[in-house]
Amino acid sequence: MDLRDYFRILRRNWIWITTFSLLGVLFGGVASVLVQPTYTSDTQLFVAIQNSGSVQELQQGNTFSQARVQSYVRTVSTPLVLQPAIDRLGLETAPAELATRVKASTDLDTVIINIAVSDSSAVRAAATAEAVASSLIEAIENLERPKTGGASPVKLSIVKPAEAPLSPSAPNTKLNLTLGLILGLLLGCVVAVLRTLLDYRIRSESDLRKVTEAPLLGGITFDQDAAKQPLLTQVAAHSPRAESFRQLRTNLQFANISGNAKTMLVTSSLPGEGKSTTATNLAISLAQAGQTVCLIDADLRRPMVDDYLGLERNAGLTTALVGAADVNDLLQPWGDNNLFVLTSGRIPPNPSELLGSEEMKSLVERLEDVFDTVVIDAPPLLPVTDAAVLSQHVGGVAVVVGTQKVKLQELEKALQALEMVNARLLGVVMNRIPAKGPDSYGYGYGYYSSSDGMESPVNIKRKSTAGKGSAR
Repeated sequence: MDLRDYFRILRRNWIWITTFSLLGVLFGGVASVLVQPTYTSDTQLFVAIQNSGSVQELQQGNTFSQARVQSYVRTVSTPLVLQPAIDRLGLETAPAELATRVKASTDLDTVIINIAVSDSSAVRAAATAEAVASSLIEAIENLERPKTGGASPVKLSIVKPAEAPLSPSAPNTKLNLTLGLILGLLLGCVVAVLRTLLDYRIRSESDLRKVTEAPLLGGITFDQDAAKQPLLTQVAAHSPRAESFRQLRTNLQFANISGNAKTMLVTSSLPGEGKSTTATNLAISLAQAGQTVCLIDADLRRPMVDDYLGLERNAGLTTALVGAADVNDLLQPWGDNNLFVLTSGRIPPNPSELLGSEEMKSLVERLEDVFDTVVIDAPPLLPVTDAAVLSQHVGGVAVVVGTQKVKLQELEKALQALEMVNARLLGVVMNRIPAKGPDSYGYGYGYYSSSDGMESPVNIKRKSTAGKGSAR
């Protein structure tokens, strides 16, 4: 993946990343509230050598002090120092437990010993730090006293007395919130990457290219009102959805530049990807461009074209295939342009046999002689073999891909089914593409309503009064 892919992942999953970041901040805040406050009081001691004060003796004493001060730091956490402090304050604790709350340190090349004591009480922390410092002074004086008697050559003095802190040293609310934000952000990014790697649904053209190099004929933008108003004639002429189908119409002309594919089959991998609405609107768009178009509903299992266009379904394709009526009497004109529709007819028990029959082949050839373009709405490829069988009678196939619905392996199997029967794949149409966001497929046109002077939607139940075409 390149940098653009990572940006696309972030844009797709920004809600997850934001949610985990906010949760991290929330947990950091909760932890700060629930953790008992801890106060830290510190004191400092100066280590000196008692001598006559000559320059040479002072230099030797300073070297001696620096060499010994590390040992004194380690002595702070021993029972020799801590037990007297416990006894002095009357604490009910053991030296080992107190040692966990006492930290002693020294800076390099100095003779300063820092002692810090943490406690849930600010006053007790200061008192304990003072008691430990005093106990250390006494312990070192006893340890360094010569065996022959006399005073200790080392003297420890408190240079910074312990004071009760005004604010707790822990929890550090700002630090907890910052860490929570960082951890939540990292976790959100990890989840975003994992969701992308484990998500095999096709969302954009980059996902499509993992399966096929077939031309992308167009992208149909998602419209939340499409379920109620599926037809182009029900939306403004320059709406994004209408522009998408006009672009699809133009791209099909380039894909079929040789003109061999007068009949085009529209199918998909699975049900619900929008093949029927795509086929219907494509036929309408072609008719609006001045072509004479025949739309055939060859989905003999779940026909939808008659429902979209408000036409009679009982007499249609199956009626013609079984010889019950001539196709000239079954074509139904629709709209104000040269669009004629052959609905599915009654649903038969053997759709695959009918669609693969010689009668179907002859019917397609007759319609090609009369119409500029024949658009066939076929069943999806994976559940049944109808579309694969029917593809042998047409000049080209367009596969509709429902973004965020079909998976990579499903589309791959569907294309393999077409390849096995040597079908000519004109290209792929991506449907339900978001109008905005990382997976958008826009054209930059504005939306104009009918109140701005555009043509009003046409009633889907109105039938054209123009003369009916004749398939001879």
